[in-house]
Amino acid sequence: MRAIARRRFISLSLAACAAGMIAARAREHNAPGGIAYGKAPRQRLDVYAPDSRTRTNYPVVVYFYGGGWQSGYRSNSRGVAQALAARGIVTVVADYRVYPETVFPGFLDDPAAAVRWTRDHVREFGGDSGRIFVMGHSSGAHMAAMLATDPRYLAAQGILNTSLAGMIGLAGPYAAIPTSDPHMDEIFPAALRERALPIAFVTGNEPPMLLAAGTADTDVDPRNSDRFADALRAHGDAVELKKYPGYGHDTIVESFSAAPNTVSPVLADVTAFIDAH
Repeated sequence: MRAIARRRFISLSLAACAAGMIAARAREHNAPGGIAYGKAPRQRLDVYAPDSRTRTNYPVVVYFYGGGWQSGYRSNSRGVAQALAARGIVTVVADYRVYPETVFPGFLDDPAAAVRWTRDHVREFGGDSGRIFVMGHSSGAHMAAMLATDPRYLAAQGILNTSLAGMIGLAGPYAAIPTSDPHMDEIFPAALRERALPIAFVTGNEPPMLLAAGTADTDVDPRNSDRFADALRAHGDAVELKKYPGYGHDTIVESFSAAPNTVSPVLADVTAFIDAH
């Protein structure tokens, strides 16, 4: 999971986007230092927005990268953000504090604060503040799912988790904390483990969810998505489970920066999910 955070994704050229993407000039609000949503050095975000001169009610995604809750930078997710913005989705990519600066549940405070900032400011970028999705990859998917299931984190920011338009998780650990990393016992203290998994908070009041996983993922067991989807369905929640044959842990997110003549099935499914909600 840490390797994916160190990898720089290939940026997707807007001029080379696949057929079906909107013909709009995306704006990148990612000046050095980023936009502050808090006082800590890592509480910074970038905004990738379609041209608001042609429309002012774009759906919004707040995206959290992976990195094993220990590493990662928002600049590494530029390819994902550009691909979504090119399809008419205002995309906010937030840095957040990681281990050893903080541990569970502290690292969930920053994603919640980033959602609040987005709700308060996204209209400035042409986004619809009433149609915000949270999305993440790997440990970022875990955090997005925690915001969608455990209401405490967003409630601390004055937001109901049920007000989210949806949650999109890419290769996330929703039902079990990975045990291969020696720092997991410190990141997730034993006394708090029961509160650390999204699957434990499903009540039937969750926003719609899209769970995407590669069948060849050896970093996060794809059965996390199966078990989480089963729990959501058992409580009557709306959930789509998508499996991608041969896709690994990295491939599922790298596919957003596909070659010019390639349409990523993951990107297509994410876009369809957002359009449907």
